[in-house]
Amino acid sequence: MINIVLFQPEIPQNTGNIFRTAMAINARLHLIKPLGFSLDEKNLKRSGMDYIKDVEYHVYENLEEFMVKNPNADIYYITRYAKRSYSAFDFSSPVQDYYFMFGRESTGIPHEVLRQHKDRLLRIPMVPSSRSLNLSNCVAIICYEALRQQKFFGLSTIETIKGENFLEEEGK
Repeated sequence: MINIVLFQPEIPQNTGNIFRTAMAINARLHLIKPLGFSLDEKNLKRSGMDYIKDVEYHVYENLEEFMVKNPNADIYYITRYAKRSYSAFDFSSPVQDYYFMFGRESTGIPHEVLRQHKDRLLRIPMVPSSRSLNLSNCVAIICYEALRQQKFFGLSTIETIKGENFLEEEGK
């Protein structure tokens, strides 16, 4: 299972979008305080729509609590300081728990944490003059790469709400 770990997220709209992504891919969401918003904030609920209630999520007081409560977590850290692209890693086991940690929008994951896990750092390639991408976009890129490697295990690859043949049947 994919576990999305947000270290001290600051922007409610990003976290709301990530709640939505977590619901769509059946991922767990882990939020490490302090948060830059309240979980009942209007902007979070607007961007997360009605999906927030369908997501398994956990809130931790700090990084230490997260580590204690997830002692066997297979954590990968997404950072601009990584020397390897996310596509260089193998996430192909659909039965393994993968934890992808993303840092705060303004400062990322603490550098001391990154230094301790240099072999677990992932980078999203981009032009040299770009510092970063939007947090919710980064989450989607990394999670969908893992899901692609797992051949989208457990996810529908056809339209199920309106029907697989909706476009052919529409307007008849």
